Amino acid sequence: MPKFIFAYHGGKAPQTPEEGKQIMDAWIAWFGKLGPAVIDGGNPCGMSKTVTAKGVENNGGANPVSGYSLISAPDMDAAVEIARGCPMVADGSGSVEVAEALEM
Repeated sequence: MPKFIFAYHGGKAPQTPEEGKQIMDAWIAWFGKLGPAVIDGGNPCGMSKTVTAKGVENNGGANPVSGYSLISAPDMDAAVEIARGCPMVADGSGSVEVAEALEM
């Protein structure tokens, strides 16, 4: 079955421990619904740098990645449908970039 990279953009940092727990609970529940489709739940990302032929930018570009996951799905449409359930999409705080990880 094809694999898809979910690159997360945006999101919000919790302001309190309670809010942090709510955010984590939402992610755990979402991944729980996906079951074995979750190949690698991934991790949040720290500050990023953008490397180009002209040099290095310390800002991660216009829309820096905030995390990633690796998901199994039958096709791109199914992967996009899975991404629609992402907690960051549901609460409007971020987006998910979906790309197929091509076999080499």
